[in-house]
Formats: sequence, C-alpha cells, structure tokens
Amino acid sequence: MRALLYIPIVLSLVVLCAHFLRDGNEFGVAGALLLIGLLFVRRAWVARVVQGALVLGAVEWIFTLYQLAQWRAAQGQPATRMVIILGGVALVTLCSALLFQSNTLKRIYRLDRGE
Repeated sequence: MRALLYIPIVLSLVVLCAHFLRDGNEFGVAGALLLIGLLFVRRAWVARVVQGALVLGAVEWIFTLYQLAQWRAAQGQPATRMVIILGGVALVTLCSALLFQSNTLKRIYRLDRGE
C-alpha cells in the first residue's frame, strides 16, 4: 500500500524529466533522475529536497503554460486544451509534493522527529 504513495511522486519526476529532455536541458534530466534515486534514502532531508523540487517543478509547469499560452495567442491558435492539460500536470506535481505530509511518508522519512 505504501508503494501507491510513490506513484504520483515518481510519475511527476518522470514527466519533468521528459520536459527537460525535450528542452535539451541535460542538467534538469539528470537532476530529476537523481531525485528518483534519492527516494530510496530514508532521511528527512531527502523528503524535503524532493518536496522542494516538486514545488519548483509545479512552478516550471505554470511558467511553461504561460509561455505557451502567450505564443499560441500570438499565433491566433486556441489554447484551452493546452491550458487544461498543463494546469492538470502542475496540479498533480504540486499534490505530489504534498504527499510528503502524509503520516506514512512522515514515518518512512522520519519527518516527525526533527520537526
């Protein structure tokens, strides 16, 4: 059952990895892959680093949504579907960060001891 909590977290990081790969950002790709590997380290700092990265990832999706909406508006193309999709991706990424506030992940990463 605990593994189900990791699905949205890993999926959000994989989608961010694909986003960075499409942009040609090798550091972003490496960082996202590193964060997936770090999930195996059961320390509080890991949870906070991954949580912070997911929040920054949600900000990246919102920034990308804004840029693409501006570009599509300038081209006279509809942007509604793209806004819904990228808004959903940003929301899932942000919700993935909030999963570290669940009792199960707090216990796994020992977040209740230092905070």
